[in-house]
Amino acid sequence: MSREDTERGGGVKSRGNTSNSYLSSTSTYPIEDTEAHYWTSWLVPMFVVANVAVFIVVMCINNCPKHLHTRLEGKCVARFLGRFSFEPLKDNPLFGPSSATLERLGALERTKVVDKHQGWRLVTCIWLHAGIIHLLANMLSLVFIGIRLEQQFGFVRIGVVYLLSGFGGSVLSSLFIRNNISVGASGSLFGLLGAMLSELITNWSIYTNKAAALLTLLVIIAINLAIGILPHVDNFAHIGGFLSGFLLGFVLLPRPQYGWVERRNVPSGVGVKSKYRAHQYALWLVSVILLIGG
Repeated sequence: MSREDTERGGGVKSRGNTSNSYLSSTSTYPIEDTEAHYWTSWLVPMFVVANVAVFIVVMCINNCPKHLHTRLEGKCVARFLGRFSFEPLKDNPLFGPSSATLERLGALERTKVVDKHQGWRLVTCIWLHAGIIHLLANMLSLVFIGIRLEQQFGFVRIGVVYLLSGFGGSVLSSLFIRNNISVGASGSLFGLLGAMLSELITNWSIYTNKAAALLTLLVIIAINLAIGILPHVDNFAHIGGFLSGFLLGFVLLPRPQYGWVERRNVPSGVGVKSKYRAHQYALWLVSVILLIGG
């Protein structure tokens, strides 16, 4: 596909669906060991604000009425917004900026990353979105998935999962997406889904309704991965983000054994001497090795 084809339409690989199809369970399955302390979620809302702010800046720089390419058919959409109006729908059906603007501001493009050594695009692309539909779908998903995880595990661990998963999705995307640019936070969102799955596995023994929890989460993950079949969706970013988050979940989200939490209420010498189970330590070690190797 030529550069002109990329800019004329369908060239942007949106890391996510064009509707709010990300699903998450906001309820928590009962576990035997519930940590007494729950954090107040502030980092995930800040991520949402940051993504919205970046989109506004991108639209301001895009300035469709001034920079509308003469070879494109149609007029700017919502011209009453002035410089914030959207590109013609033939160029961008997601109501957003042009591919040229996204590329200039840090979208992921393989040739620039590999040949021109612009590695910073692996990070900047996760803060860009192809359009307002793409942005709203991703941010609603982030709120549903991320806030609950941050309340349970704190902003440090969830922030690390979010950022490193986005980076992992960018790496895999840059290896396989050759003719288009890619933007979006979907790699990070799938990283959170992957972390939810590994958290369930590593803390398996403390869940009371194991089968229902696992089945529900697997259905959610399968539906979201299936969205990658749709046109203009970067499923490589989804897979890379999911695998990164899955491994990070084993490293960052293990819960202590029930006996360890209750050790203060039992006589000395009685109870669990190790904070984590043997399989949790094993999964932690294997995941660290795979993450470093990756």
